[in-house]
Amino acid sequence: MNNRWKIIVVVIGIILISAIAVGSIMSRVETPAYEVISSQGKIEIRQFGPMFVAEVQVQGERADAISKGFPLLADYIFGNSTTRQNIAMTAPIQQQSTKDSWLVNFIMPSEYSIESLPKPKNDRVALKKIPPQQFIVITFSGTSFDENLREHEEELIELIKSKNISVTGTSKYAFYNPPWTPPLMRCNEVMIEIH
Repeated sequence: MNNRWKIIVVVIGIILISAIAVGSIMSRVETPAYEVISSQGKIEIRQFGPMFVAEVQVQGERADAISKGFPLLADYIFGNSTTRQNIAMTAPIQQQSTKDSWLVNFIMPSEYSIESLPKPKNDRVALKKIPPQQFIVITFSGTSFDENLREHEEELIELIKSKNISVTGTSKYAFYNPPWTPPLMRCNEVMIEIH
């Protein structure tokens, strides 16, 4: 076997091992429950029930904002609360723009109510109840770079316009995987709330 084939075999081996490791990690992480109302390829209309989030508001560009928001939320779920209680990690981490900043949130595990969640010690972390909502969602792999998000957001918006779907608010971005996950194995979403 020449060196080129050895390299190809090693790369395929690394990809397979990564896929097994990522699948194992992600299968143990709770994600929000939803009902699929309709689907067209990689685009779905989903009905979500009520949920609770821990959320921070962060200034700056999108990538910087999620990098700044993530550690604040991680600090909370790893025990920086009045009860010093750890909260299980969930997926996805979500991000949505406001007029002059970004909201970054973790969805709390379904076992909690707003009353049973430990109170954050950091006053930048807010606990919120999110009512039932319906979203149109596109799912895709790859990086969380702006170009990839924009490409899929535009595809989603084209479908929304072609179907005359009434939406509200700005796009929400959802990232399901840790940063070491190979781009082809990542799950990302752009979500827009439906009226």
